[in-house]
Amino acid sequence: MFTGIIESLARVAAIRHEGSNVHFTITSTLAPELRIDQSVAHNGVCLTVVAIDGNNYVVTAVAETLAKTNLGTWQVGDEINIERSLKIGDRLDGHFVQGHVDATATCIEKQALEGSWLFRFRFPAAFAALIIEKGSVCINGVSLTVFNAGKDEFTVTIIPYTHEHTNFHNIEEGTIVNIEFDVLGKYLLRRQELNVA
Repeated sequence: MFTGIIESLARVAAIRHEGSNVHFTITSTLAPELRIDQSVAHNGVCLTVVAIDGNNYVVTAVAETLAKTNLGTWQVGDEINIERSLKIGDRLDGHFVQGHVDATATCIEKQALEGSWLFRFRFPAAFAALIIEKGSVCINGVSLTVFNAGKDEFTVTIIPYTHEHTNFHNIEEGTIVNIEFDVLGKYLLRRQELNVA
């Protein structure tokens, strides 16, 4: 479980294919604090640490993860958002994030405002019921508030701190991002689908 509050930017140092799996070597100042078998969110995707060497560590993505996220587009040198899992007793500054990406979305507008940035994203309309005005959404692991929610589009705004300390400064029109919708909405929708009282 995560909060959507990014701890650090990291970099993809190496990519190795093995069958249908892909092993990513990640360079991060947090690496010495990690342990093998620990869960870390990478652009919002929960991956398990399988090896550590100094400021580098390795995580593995399976075919299902590669198909449903933007990890398959990663290249050596790319900046990624990372967050370690939530500790019991910590403040929950974002919202409950599972690290289970639902879909990818595409940036269709980026606009620099006076002191902030506006981003508009298009996502698969099949998920329309899970996005609401002023609700929470996780984009590349970042907890944000939705506005102008439509059937297949929504908008968020980014303050300067978030723009500087996450990979949102690299997002342009056409960039593909990971989206995780609020887990509470998923359970409510499921209850409705099953007609559970």
